[in-house]
Amino acid sequence: MKGVVFTEFIEMVEEVYSPEMVDTLLDSVTLSSGGAYTSVGTYDHHELVALVSELSKRTGTEIPILLRAFGRHLYKIFETKYPKFFDGVPDTFTLLERVDGRIHVEVRKLYPDAELPKFTTRRLPNGDFEMVYTSARHFEDLAYGLIDASVQRFSEPISIEMTSTPEGAVFILKRN
Repeated sequence: MKGVVFTEFIEMVEEVYSPEMVDTLLDSVTLSSGGAYTSVGTYDHHELVALVSELSKRTGTEIPILLRAFGRHLYKIFETKYPKFFDGVPDTFTLLERVDGRIHVEVRKLYPDAELPKFTTRRLPNGDFEMVYTSARHFEDLAYGLIDASVQRFSEPISIEMTSTPEGAVFILKRN
């Protein structure tokens, strides 16, 4: 998993909780990297799982809630750091349709060794939208947070339903 995910998680914990909480997490979890992350490095995703689990234990916040919050945080970071992915995008459905075909193509140019999740999308005949998330890492709640942030960004009256699958999750976005 690319280091930018780790550095942004640490940044979010520092902002939402405190720098002391970051130190506590890094001191409490055995990490093969030693907890020294760079945005361009590559790290075992189990380290993020361990950090999120420890944060959950220390704050009493459920892991899915933390991962969704982290997804919303990442969305804001991506929008700031990579505005070209968002320029001219009129709505959530259009943005989500671009994840695999455009955004991940560009990510692979920057990080050829990145192991990215797979997203397939389709507009349903009834006006709803389906996005299938496939990843061995099972960060579907993080994906949920990213999707939710997109809905908020475009101020759209959309509800999100997530169904877990052995491969990841299926998201149905319904216009309210």
